[in-house]
Amino acid sequence: MIKLYESGVYYLDGMLYESAGAVQARTGRIPDSQKARENTMAYSILRAHNQGESMERMNLKFDSMTSHDITYVGIIQTARASGMTEFPLPYVLTNCHNALCAVGGTINEDDHKFALSAAQKYGGIYVPPNLAVIHSYNRERMAGCGRMILGSDSHTRYGALGTMAVGEGGGELAKQLLGRTYDFTCPDVIAVYLTGSPRPGIGPHDVALSVCGAVYANGYVKNKVMEFIGPGIAGLPIEFRNAVDVMTTETACWSSIWETDEKTEEYFTVHGRPEAYQRLAPNGVAYYDGCVYIDLSAIESTIAMPMHPSYTYPIHELQQNAGDILREIEKNANEQIVGTAHMDLTGKLGRDGRIYVDQGLVAGCSGGTFDNLMACADILRGRSVGNGVFTMSVYPGSMPAYMELVKNGAAFDLAAAGVIIRECFCGPCFGAGDCPANGEFSIRHTTRNFPNREGSKPGEGQMSAVALMDARSIAATAANGGRLTAATDLMDIEYRCPKYFFNGSVYEKRVFDGWKKARPETELCFGPNIKDWPEMPALTEDLLVKLCSYITDPVTTTDELIPSGETSSYRSNPERLSEFALSRKDPKYVGRSKAMRCMERERRAGNGLDDEVKAVYTALKNAGIESDPENTDLGSAIFANMPGDGSAREQAASCQRVMGGSANFARQYATKRYRSNCINWGIIPFLVEEPELFVLDDYIFIPGIRRAVLENVDRFPAYAVKPDGTVTPFSVSAGHLTGAERQIIIDGCLINYYRNHG
Repeated sequence: MIKLYESGVYYLDGMLYESAGAVQARTGRIPDSQKARENTMAYSILRAHNQGESMERMNLKFDSMTSHDITYVGIIQTARASGMTEFPLPYVLTNCHNALCAVGGTINEDDHKFALSAAQKYGGIYVPPNLAVIHSYNRERMAGCGRMILGSDSHTRYGALGTMAVGEGGGELAKQLLGRTYDFTCPDVIAVYLTGSPRPGIGPHDVALSVCGAVYANGYVKNKVMEFIGPGIAGLPIEFRNAVDVMTTETACWSSIWETDEKTEEYFTVHGRPEAYQRLAPNGVAYYDGCVYIDLSAIESTIAMPMHPSYTYPIHELQQNAGDILREIEKNANEQIVGTAHMDLTGKLGRDGRIYVDQGLVAGCSGGTFDNLMACADILRGRSVGNGVFTMSVYPGSMPAYMELVKNGAAFDLAAAGVIIRECFCGPCFGAGDCPANGEFSIRHTTRNFPNREGSKPGEGQMSAVALMDARSIAATAANGGRLTAATDLMDIEYRCPKYFFNGSVYEKRVFDGWKKARPETELCFGPNIKDWPEMPALTEDLLVKLCSYITDPVTTTDELIPSGETSSYRSNPERLSEFALSRKDPKYVGRSKAMRCMERERRAGNGLDDEVKAVYTALKNAGIESDPENTDLGSAIFANMPGDGSAREQAASCQRVMGGSANFARQYATKRYRSNCINWGIIPFLVEEPELFVLDDYIFIPGIRRAVLENVDRFPAYAVKPDGTVTPFSVSAGHLTGAERQIIIDGCLINYYRNHG
């Protein structure tokens, strides 16, 4: 059972109180809610990391950072171009996304060699390919109670280990590398109160998906901190907590933190870092801005249907209403798909009325934990996944975890059942490994099931479906040859839950740890695909953009803004990567935006204006609107109702910028990190209340934009110019911008900002 409180709550000594009066009855004193806010774990950690004078507008510095091989090249290139000479904090460079080095020729391995040389030159920590996925390594080696970690992967979450971790775009990491701060308004804190104990067969994904289903659509925790408290925590193993915690990203919260206890202490001791532990708990009476109440004993085996982790159903409910639910999910999914593809879910109903799936995967930071894979082995021991269509693969999160599975025989049990054991790799989560065939239905203990994440290419007629489930129910389904099965339906399973013994010798042998041992004389190793960022122009006084994509979906993911999968190999080549921008959502966007980029380059070269643009200025003049065509940027723009859900990848914004983009127009932004990515690349994140006033191919003129940004004007005028010359006024806002953010937009991007201001 999950309940959302409509107002704030107090917490004291393991108990929730819904009013100040209830606290007074317990303590004899009326609590001050403002003071009590400062007693949360989140507030105390943020205060310890705030470099500014105010907690209202924080200036944070982190204890360490982490990136993987899809993001670190661009971050280091940005920091280099901005004057970085040494990593000022521990920076872990993992290689778990582009580890399939046959994809794209040599360029993935070229990136790895670049990272190793950067770790040597600047004093970083380099984790070779297939050794550990990014978050497993950081849990094992970098997390610590009271610490803060910044990562360029959106699932940077180590709250269950007492660490507030934040996933952001590369620009924010570059700021830390340059000694600057992460500037953020102090967030609200939402209590996640756990009580009860999960039943046998219930795993962390059942809990996490149930939470996503309860809080995502209503924005209950959006851009807030989820603080896990309550008596239910004590009964959860640490890896169970870790696997729930990493999925808080899918709720759209900003970060997370958990109470710590002797199990947390044992985790750090087992991993050879007992000094990383300290007891964390709210200090006295704590006030929370809301509460997610979870009775763990009432959580059921759960499935998140295509195409979002919040589209959740108890598996039993899905089974009982299979036809109706599959038809509804299929209809909604096909309305989102652009292209000739079609998702077929009703075809997965067998003659017996049961649902049959084609593939099962347990992988990555959420699925590939030791506990999850042990549970799979316990369920499949002595059984078979069958020799039909159904297949199953598992990806351990780290080599130490894999070594222990080999040592205790669990790996043998999995392999003997027909399960394929893969390397430590994040690929299945974003479509670079174990892609299902066209028309197949895959169930996965991974983090996301957004459109195309599994490798589909709807524009080319290729479409499969992905649902998220817990490893235990995936193994139960595998034991039944692919017939969808809730793990709670298996009555004869003995979950062994053996003690975990961490062996870090493989890290000692293979990880390069150059922290505080920078060798400036080292030459960076550049492969032919690694390119510098192109020059970005500063903002002119006025701005004229053409709307090159108009997306009406309720939410637009970063995967739709820049696809994952086959694009991953080109993340180190900004120009080449930009050719993929919106390619699966709006295949004509690149051509339209490119045309605008060409017009702007011609204008800057002194070759005059295109006839189409001249007509726009004529329409503005006829409407009595002053303009200065020779000193006005020409750019492209997109509209989406709520862009930027999902990944932290900065390329969702930088590709638009490289392709000539100057602005996004939106009703709201799905995440703080996507909006920050836009700002750091000089894309103005406009907010609009009446997007129906403009359509695709309209031009939008914003006079005085430079002044409006500099002065942080709340709302200012804009004009939509139709092809027939009609001019329609409307108002826009850039939302609240910090002083640094305003100057970054004025300068044209973060790199220019540091060049101009040191």
